[in-house]
Amino acid sequence: MPKEQSAQSHAAYDTLSHFVLMPIFFANFIFQIVLAVKAWPLDAGVHFWNVVIALGFMLLTFKMRIYSLANQDRIIRLEERLRIAALAPAADAYKLSTAQLIALRFASDAELPALVERTLAENLDAKAIKRSIATWRPDYHRI
Repeated sequence: MPKEQSAQSHAAYDTLSHFVLMPIFFANFIFQIVLAVKAWPLDAGVHFWNVVIALGFMLLTFKMRIYSLANQDRIIRLEERLRIAALAPAADAYKLSTAQLIALRFASDAELPALVERTLAENLDAKAIKRSIATWRPDYHRI
């Protein structure tokens, strides 16, 4: 069973890319720079290429994380707009920012309509929305 979520404990990290791949690729990048400096000018082209490849691996891992988060945000926007249309049809979900929609996904179905109206009226930020949620709806499938 996943750990219970709340406004204080809902942050998630992609353990593989965040804590494993990025440190490995960063260490490899530094290692390749050190090798290139120590071996200069012998095989300068090969060492330069190794530094470029090491940088590419770091950028690839970073972009992989950014793309997956951007895709997740698009899906959340769609899901929450559909959910708001079903539960609070009078509310204009298109006036809500992405950050507001992402925060609203944690609200239970019962409290969503009132919270959407309050968010639109007071222009609440994501933290204020999350603090306002009485019944937390966890999301265990985030990237």
